[in-house]
Amino acid sequence: MNSIPTTMSTGETCSTGSLKGITGSKGYTTMKTPSLNKGLGFTNPEREALGLKGLLPPAILTLEDQVELTMQEFRRKCSALDKYVFLQSLQDVNSTLYYAVLSRHTYECMPFVYTPVVGEACQKFSQIYRHTPQGLYLSIEDRGKLRSILDNWPVEDVRAIVFTDGERILGLGDQGIDGMGIPVGKLALYTACAGVDPSHCLPVTLDVGTNNQAKLDDPFYIGLKRKRMSGADYDAFVAEFIEAAVDKYGESVMLQFEDFGNSNAFRLLHHWQEKVCCFNDDIQGTAAVALAGILGSTALTGTDVGDHRFLFLGAGEAGAGIAELIAYAIHVETGKSVEECRKQIFMLDSKGLVCKSRLHELQHHKLNFAHEAEHVPDLLSAVKTLKPTALIGVSTLPKSFNRAVIEEMSTNNKRPVIFALSNPTSKAECTPEEAYRWSNGAAVFASGSPFEPVLFEGKTYVPGQGNNAYIFPGVGLAAVACGATRITDLDMYIAAKALAETVPKDRLDAACVYPHLRDIREVSLKVAVAVAANKYATGQVSVMPEPADLEGHIRSVMYEPSY
Repeated sequence: MNSIPTTMSTGETCSTGSLKGITGSKGYTTMKTPSLNKGLGFTNPEREALGLKGLLPPAILTLEDQVELTMQEFRRKCSALDKYVFLQSLQDVNSTLYYAVLSRHTYECMPFVYTPVVGEACQKFSQIYRHTPQGLYLSIEDRGKLRSILDNWPVEDVRAIVFTDGERILGLGDQGIDGMGIPVGKLALYTACAGVDPSHCLPVTLDVGTNNQAKLDDPFYIGLKRKRMSGADYDAFVAEFIEAAVDKYGESVMLQFEDFGNSNAFRLLHHWQEKVCCFNDDIQGTAAVALAGILGSTALTGTDVGDHRFLFLGAGEAGAGIAELIAYAIHVETGKSVEECRKQIFMLDSKGLVCKSRLHELQHHKLNFAHEAEHVPDLLSAVKTLKPTALIGVSTLPKSFNRAVIEEMSTNNKRPVIFALSNPTSKAECTPEEAYRWSNGAAVFASGSPFEPVLFEGKTYVPGQGNNAYIFPGVGLAAVACGATRITDLDMYIAAKALAETVPKDRLDAACVYPHLRDIREVSLKVAVAVAANKYATGQVSVMPEPADLEGHIRSVMYEPSY
C-alpha cells in the first residue's frame, strides 16, 4: 500500500488556482475521511449504499488481508524514517487499518512510531510535515482564544490529551513545534498498547517559540520564529490551555505533560497535579517503569527495594522523578519516612556528587538528595566510595558506564543492577553486551531503547527495555475507564507494582525484568485494573457506581480496530 498524497476537500483551490467544484459525492467524501475509509474493505452492500461504485476496483479485502499487505510494504521501506513516514501517511488515509497494524504488530512497529525513530522524526518534522491535521498547534499568538480554538477540533468527546512545548525532546533538546511527533506517537501507543479509543485522544503542541537557532534559521521551519517565551507570560499561556481543556472536555479529561524542560516540568506538575487530572510522563511515567524494573529485579538479586543503595548518573527531571518514586516505594514497603528513604539514593550531575556542600548551587529538584557525603567529581569515584547496589543512568552521556565502572559494580555486588535508560539508542550509557561482558554475565540490565538479545558464554540474555509504554497507556486506560479526576504518586507506585508482577518466568530466566512487548495489551490491562481499583478506593472518579467486574468493564471499553 503506497503512501497517498494530501487530498483536496470540497471546494478547495486546486494547484492551478481554479475551483474544482467537487460537489459532495458521499462515497468520495467517505473515502477521504480517515476514520470512515476502509479502502478495499468496503462490502458490496456498503459500496451500493455509500455511493462507492466505480470509485473502487471490484475486489474486496478483509482487514486482516490489508494488514498483511501493509506490513509487506512497510518491511520493504529502506530507512527507519521512511517507515515512520509510511505509517503516519497510513494514519492520514485509513485510521482503522493504521491501528490494526499497530495492534497486531506492536513489537515490530513500535520503534517506528515512538523511540528511537521519533527522535529523528522530530528533528526533521518540518521537512516531513503533511497537511492532514493530527492534532492542534496552539501558538502564543492565539493567547486569549484557546478555548474557541479547541472547538475547531472535530471530536467533542476528548478524554486524553498529550501536550508538549517541545523544549526537551528525548535527549535531543529544544525542537520547538517540531516536537509534535512526541504527542502524536504517545497517543498512537495509547491505542496500540492499551486500546484507548483514538477518537478520544488529542495531541497538542504549545508553540511558545524555540531557542534552537538551527530551527530559527531554517526557511522551512513550521513554527514561530522567535525565542522562547518564559516567566509569567509562559505560565499564563499554559494555564489558559489547561483551563480551556477542562472547560471544554470536563474535569476528568486526562492531561499528560510531555517533554517540558527541567525549568518548567517540575514546577508545572506540582502546581497542577492537585487541581486537574494530569501527570508528567517524563517524571512519573519514567519513574514508574524504572521502579517496576527494580521491583522485578528482586527475583534475580534477592534484594528488596528497601535494601538497595541507589546511584544515579543524571539529576534532571527523569532522574529526580525516578528517585522520588523509589523513595516513596521504600516508604510504602518499609514504613520509614520518605525523608529517611531518600538517604539511600545518591545522584551525580555534571559537577559530580550532589551533596550538602553544594546546596548553594543546586536546582530545587536536587535538594532532597543532597546528603552529608564527601563530594566526588566523577562516576567511578562515586561507585568506589558509595558502593551502590543499583546504578541508574539518565544522563544522555553515551559510554559513561565504562568497563571500570561496571567492573567496580560487579566487585561490590553478586548481581549488580545496571539500568542505562537514556534515549535514544545513541545516548545509552552502555550497551547490554558491554554490561554482560564486563560483569561476567552477572548484571541485571535494562535500557531505555530496544536492544537485541546477547549471547554470552553460551547463555542468551534478553535486555529489558524500560519503555514508558509499559506504564502510561495503562494509566491512561484506567483514567478513561473510571473517569479519574486526579493521578497521584500512589497510582504510579501501584502501576509499577502491577507491571513487575506480569514478568513471566522465562523472561526472568533470561535476566530480563520486563514482560515481552508482544504482551503489552494484556500488561496494560493489568496495570489499568490496579490503578482504577485505587481510584475507586480513594474516590477520585467520575464514573459511578464502581463496576462489579472492574476488569470486565475496562476490557469492554478497550478499542479493537475492526470494519
